[in-house]
Amino acid sequence: MTDLRATAPLPRPTPAAEPGPLDDQLYDLVETRFLRRIRDNPVYASAIGLHQDDDVLGDGGRDAVLAELEADQGNLSHVESLGDEGLSAGARFERDLEVHNVRRAIFGADVLRIWERRSTALDHIGDGLFLLLMRDHAPLNERLDALAGRLEAIATYLEEAKTRATVPQVRHWQQVELGTARQLPIFFDEIVAAGVGTLAAPEQRRLERASEVARIAVELYAAWLEGTLPNGTDEWAIGRERHDAMVALRAFDGLDADEILELGWERLREERAGRTASARELDPNADEATVIDRIKSDQPATFDDALDAYRSAMFRARQHLIDHNLVSVPDDERIDIVATPVYLRNVVPFAAYFEPAIFDPRPKGIYIVTPSVGGDPRAMREHNFASISNTSIHEAYPGHHLQLDRARRNRSLTRLETDAPEFVEGWGMYSELMMREQGFDAGPAFRVILHTDAIWRACRMILDIRMHRGELTIAEATDFLAEQTNFERSNAGAEVSWYTYRPTYPLSYLLGRTLLLGLRADEEQRLGGAFDLKTFHDTLLANGSLPVSFHRRLMTGRV
Repeated sequence: MTDLRATAPLPRPTPAAEPGPLDDQLYDLVETRFLRRIRDNPVYASAIGLHQDDDVLGDGGRDAVLAELEADQGNLSHVESLGDEGLSAGARFERDLEVHNVRRAIFGADVLRIWERRSTALDHIGDGLFLLLMRDHAPLNERLDALAGRLEAIATYLEEAKTRATVPQVRHWQQVELGTARQLPIFFDEIVAAGVGTLAAPEQRRLERASEVARIAVELYAAWLEGTLPNGTDEWAIGRERHDAMVALRAFDGLDADEILELGWERLREERAGRTASARELDPNADEATVIDRIKSDQPATFDDALDAYRSAMFRARQHLIDHNLVSVPDDERIDIVATPVYLRNVVPFAAYFEPAIFDPRPKGIYIVTPSVGGDPRAMREHNFASISNTSIHEAYPGHHLQLDRARRNRSLTRLETDAPEFVEGWGMYSELMMREQGFDAGPAFRVILHTDAIWRACRMILDIRMHRGELTIAEATDFLAEQTNFERSNAGAEVSWYTYRPTYPLSYLLGRTLLLGLRADEEQRLGGAFDLKTFHDTLLANGSLPVSFHRRLMTGRV
């Protein structure tokens, strides 16, 4: 593999006015870990815009996971050994953040070990293909050549992935992967179709052969998945002790899981009351369910029309930010909105966002919207105009797209690699509320959906903790979510499904909004008349996708 440092220097934080003698040693350790991850995870490399290995998938086997774990443990030991006295204030902050990141990675690989109980190989493959097809970092023929290479690598990768399964596999998770196995070959067909009229005949034949071989490999893998079910397990919850430990590692401003659970119930009561009040504004003589039904019935005629409506809503929101001077919007940011690829529709019931590739010369975000889950004929009701507005704020402006586009410009590799859902998802939810505060789509129908979506996220706080403590089954959690939110049951079921294998992620959304509102209130009190909302937003976004507790350190000058 090409040594990236030999072709272009990796970004580093601006040197301190008074550098510490160990500052460069810290940044060398950060770079070493980053380069190892790029070398060992070519799909991740492609996702962030490093394209030297776009035609391979990497090693999907058990030994590769364990080798990465061992390397992270060694890296952590070296980083922790760098004492405060040898580091500048800024480097101490970067060290603490790097320790936070690596400890979380080690816990996931060594303690949770979901990777050996759940197959994720097909999702990995799908993501490795989707981003190459949808982004425009290179001409289409070059990207199709790389896609052919990845298609050719699928059979080997899937054989390697089987070696992870040395313990009973969780049946529910394997069923989710079987759903992906049924859908992924449809995406292969889309890749082949993209080559027609673009590739010369020999290259097109190679792409077609690669697709067919990949299809067979997926069929064989699906048969293997089926074979894991009889001796599988229905035990997926990680348990109170490990869930509490994960919460502690997340640096939630000192909150523990019991406090977060109570906060979830409190927010659920508040948001239900807010929805009731907004529904009465629309029609004081109708019950709440009737009002919600009317709102959900106000929808585009077709999914293509819905995509146009999503596009219109997100660009209206962008202009509102500029017109009202709420946050800086870069002139060179770009975003596309497309239908969710078929292989993801059973795990993304509504919408999602793929961030701009940090190292691409012209990065572009991708906003995906799911037409339906399982072909549900009522699914278009979730694409009502009020929901379209709220979702587009969350996913695009000023939500994920603007936040992550701003974050990619930070020169710290540690910050670029930080995974802090309570900030990223919390910012998305904060954006929904802030935009209503600032007069965007602020009528009662929009506020009914704002509260509905907050009810949904309050349910996530409750379900995340209660499900992993073993207090609720999947069916019971689905019933609870559908009852509280009025979601179509197919969407509620798909939602709850992913809560089972991403512990502490679902609770991040409304918790993150709560933490951000608390930080904003503290800054207003600290700064008094000098507080400026745009400056607050710009400072947050420029500092990167950090845990809110780390943002607090930066905001208050404790660095």
